[in-house]
Amino acid sequence: MSVHIRLRRMGKKKQPFYRIVAIDSRKARDGKFLENLGTYNPITVPAEVNIKEDKMAAWLNEGATPSSTVSSLLTQVGYLEKYAKAKAGGDVEGMVLKTKIDERTKKTRKVKKAAAAAVEAAAKEADEKAAAEAAKKAADAEDKKEDGATE
Repeated sequence: MSVHIRLRRMGKKKQPFYRIVAIDSRKARDGKFLENLGTYNPITVPAEVNIKEDKMAAWLNEGATPSSTVSSLLTQVGYLEKYAKAKAGGDVEGMVLKTKIDERTKKTRKVKKAAAAAVEAAAKEADEKAAAEAAKKAADAEDKKEDGATE
């Protein structure tokens, strides 16, 4: 039996709330799960993530694989770093997990166009700067050549 750690949707319509659960990979998203490992509430600003660290570590040690979304959440709160350090035998006494995570900005067309324009402008500026430096080097070389010819 392959166990995955993934999100289970709860809450009302248009108001999602998720439980982070250990579940058999063959089961449905909202099917019967093995154990509740935490919660994720994306509605609050900033979003809240609560993890039961001891249970999560036990399932990860058993070989459960987190989904990409859960893995991202665990990384954002700092759990995966803490888990890796603990597994390597490091001191994790002072490490505290974040309970709130900031949302990434949505990439709309305007934002994408503005980012592309900024990259293009930076590239154009770099090209102009490189051309100016090349012209300066050429002028310096010509001045040295003239100085050598007059002596």
